[in-house]
Amino acid sequence: MASVLSRMVAFTSKHPVIRGMISYGALWPTSSIIQQTISGKSIENYDWMQALRFSLYGGLFTAPTLYAWIRISSKLWPTTSLKTSITKAIVEQMTYGPAALICFFFGMSIMSGKTIDESKNEVKTKLYPTWKVGICVWPVLQTINFMYVKEKNRVPFVSLCSLVWCCFLAYMYELELTQQRNLSVTKRDVLS
Repeated sequence: MASVLSRMVAFTSKHPVIRGMISYGALWPTSSIIQQTISGKSIENYDWMQALRFSLYGGLFTAPTLYAWIRISSKLWPTTSLKTSITKAIVEQMTYGPAALICFFFGMSIMSGKTIDESKNEVKTKLYPTWKVGICVWPVLQTINFMYVKEKNRVPFVSLCSLVWCCFLAYMYELELTQQRNLSVTKRDVLS
């Protein structure tokens, strides 16, 4: 077992994007389950497909794109100082942040079986409120990340921070479903 673990550590050290993909692939579905638990679901009622979608999306899309952004930012601002760390964090929040949210809401909607128009509407209604919250959180976390965390560990650090963030994203994603259910119940009650 120790041999397998040491080989995996060596492999992910050589290929840090894989380390990020593994951490996102595990932590994002965990946050989906946490959010579902907070919203009152029990294990019998969990949406396991939603957790799988979060795992696939986090591991196969978010981790590689974030890894690419971190590599690019390290090339653009190679020194590590408070000023460059803040600069990277702000630039990220103004560029990568909105793009990541658009991709998240659109991608998760498509993966859930929604149409392109429904997915566009999902982006339109949720992007700005979610980004407003993100702009208060991510620049601080990313400044810490860029200042104190080694580059090879930056994506796993962000994935750990995103455990809580993803609970919020899952909440925002679930919000529309809850509103639709409530609207259906209200319409049914009115028609009865």
